[in-house]
Amino acid sequence: MLIPSIDLRGGKVVQLVQGERPALETDDLDGWIRRFARFPAVHVIDLDAALGSGDNFPLVRRAASALSARVGGGLRTIARARAALEAGARQVIVGSAFFRDGSPDVDFAAALAAAIGSERIVAAVDARGGRLLVHGWRTALPLAPVDAVRALEPYCGGFLYTHVDTEGLMHGTDIEAVLAVRRATEKPVAAAGGITTQEEIDRLHALGVDAVVGMAIYTGRLTLPPA
Repeated sequence: MLIPSIDLRGGKVVQLVQGERPALETDDLDGWIRRFARFPAVHVIDLDAALGSGDNFPLVRRAASALSARVGGGLRTIARARAALEAGARQVIVGSAFFRDGSPDVDFAAALAAAIGSERIVAAVDARGGRLLVHGWRTALPLAPVDAVRALEPYCGGFLYTHVDTEGLMHGTDIEAVLAVRRATEKPVAAAGGITTQEEIDRLHALGVDAVVGMAIYTGRLTLPPA
């Protein structure tokens, strides 16, 4: 399944290369909401909230109320996760809050699952060079993605694996790295990071993995299938 993404920063829809260098920005959030309205899942990520530099919650609410949205970015407390669900999110994507002192924080994961239901949680596992990244990809932990997945599996309804090495480059993702995560859990897995072509989306689908795509859609490199 193809899952489009909407990344928000500074009140705009953006696409970044490697999570840092701006490649595209637009004020046309409503236009992208209309384009993505027919998809069974859309990722809506607040990059400012992820970095702790502000938030775009009014835009998140606008998108979540109109789409079948999974909302992420800065969801570090139970109250914040509940606010995203109340804004219309179908699921919340939680990353950094699930890790403390270099290890999975299973106590917080269990508390969040008890509060909102594990089926409404997507655990974000982001990695570069085989090491887990947190705090908006600014901090690397001595932890492999598959170890994080195994620890968090009881407390979530699925996983989002982002291969940061290839994020935004439109050269394809690392299928073997994605497959390692797929093999580590029985829960649904979505992959992000450089996915560009329909052939790659089809290959991931055959492996039982959904494809999260941003840059290739916004630049027109990947044409959305007809409604």
